[in-house]
Amino acid sequence: MTALAKLTHVELKLLVREPGSVFTFLIPLFILIVFGSSIEPGDTVLLPMSLAISVGLVAMYLLPTTLATYRERGILRRLSLTPVRPGSLLAVQLVLQFVLALAAAGLLIAVGGPVLGAHLPSEVPALAAVFLLGTAAMFAVGLLIAALAPNGRSANGVGVLLYFPMAFLAGLMQPTDQMPDILAEVGSYTPLGAFRQSLQDVWTGTSPTPLLLGVMAAYAVIVSLAAARFFRWE
Repeated sequence: MTALAKLTHVELKLLVREPGSVFTFLIPLFILIVFGSSIEPGDTVLLPMSLAISVGLVAMYLLPTTLATYRERGILRRLSLTPVRPGSLLAVQLVLQFVLALAAAGLLIAVGGPVLGAHLPSEVPALAAVFLLGTAAMFAVGLLIAALAPNGRSANGVGVLLYFPMAFLAGLMQPTDQMPDILAEVGSYTPLGAFRQSLQDVWTGTSPTPLLLGVMAAYAVIVSLAAARFFRWE
């Protein structure tokens, strides 16, 4: 087994044991089941909302907390003295966190569609493109938090402080049509808001708005570059 394969195996075991990984499954699933019991068949709102919540939890809680904790404990610095460079750990973490978000999304779709009767989109390529762009945009924010936070506790706190206002503006706590127009407009240009709206567009059978796709792509590129600029290995 190569050093990279061993690293992936170890990180996977640690991720599975991490309580936060469980919550990224349970919280959106709980919301879906509780509110899904009263939705009408063919609902196109609750399932995309649950997917956005799930990806947001991975990106803004689990990812930055893990990376900032590794730096705080000197793990990244020690890796620099081994054949497995710190960048390899970062790449493995990004892949595993994406797989976690994908698995959580798969569980939500499996429960929301066949079990609760929520509508499922027929345009799989559009769904895949929106999911990839939205996840990339949210992960970029998580990486920036990890880059700037001095330790795991502060990364956790900053992630939570950012997540809840962003979730509110994105329409995950209150439907955007019940919000003041200015708040709904601002929320649509946040990475989570653009992600949630684009998912809902796919669910309703309409093409995602190019502007919102561009918003997510811009966050993914610009914020990732900022995270790379400020990221410290020790």
